[in-house]
Amino acid sequence: MDQINKYNKSTFKAYDNKNFIHSSEGRIIRLISEYLYPEQKLKAFGIKRTVIFFGSARIHPEALLLEKISILNEKLTQTNTNSEIDELNVELRISQNKLKLSQYYEDARVLAYRLTEWSNSVPKQDQIHISTGGGPGIMEAANRGSFEAGGSSIGLNISLPFEQHPNPYIHKELNFEFHYFFMRKFWLVYLAQIMVVFPGGFGTIDELMEILTLRQTGKMSKPKVIVLYGQDWWNKIINFDYLIEMGMISKEDMSLFKFVNSSDEAFELIKEELKNNKIKKRF
Repeated sequence: MDQINKYNKSTFKAYDNKNFIHSSEGRIIRLISEYLYPEQKLKAFGIKRTVIFFGSARIHPEALLLEKISILNEKLTQTNTNSEIDELNVELRISQNKLKLSQYYEDARVLAYRLTEWSNSVPKQDQIHISTGGGPGIMEAANRGSFEAGGSSIGLNISLPFEQHPNPYIHKELNFEFHYFFMRKFWLVYLAQIMVVFPGGFGTIDELMEILTLRQTGKMSKPKVIVLYGQDWWNKIINFDYLIEMGMISKEDMSLFKFVNSSDEAFELIKEELKNNKIKKRF
């Protein structure tokens, strides 16, 4: 009898069995959880529409980069080996290039601040929340700006082996972490009225292209406006004119997005769009 009781105490119901939930057979349960849990939390907070900010995790505030450059220069004066000097010079050059992009961090922070401040002044049913991928860089800047304006912003993080970790400005009840990229993308976009895309690398370009494709093919009607921040950057990264010239996209596809070059320009564009498009029932 004692052996039977001992056996019973070591068993689990299927939904409490961690080994099963994390097995390949339990994948569908994990997927459903990554859909239902954010839905429950966002509904509880009454969040019905968002402005999403995309951009590089590697764009940092100016002060942080100036400090790093100073440290690297100091190290260069203290090392004698050619290999170390070469490595430090490469790191220094990259940091100096990043310094040129640091204004985008400040612009994202200011834009998120102004949008949150404006949102706080309108009726509750018309308010928006800032939403990001939850990590450092541009994501941090947007969450930070919303936080500084007294807002409750959303962070939709993803488990990665490097670079990605929740920034400290996300509302603690709206700080999510995903395993599946496609489920994370769904929640980034589902409630989005506006998408603002700052300079970034593979991840940012992937998110932009996927949403442009869905809009181009009529698979979704939102975000209503896709804002590409920094026209010079985006025209260097993607040669839109050449795509049109070669017949890979049509000239009309350019209407899927709008370029802006300052937080003032972006704020006025987004504010007018939000005022003109009232919330439709979600969930």
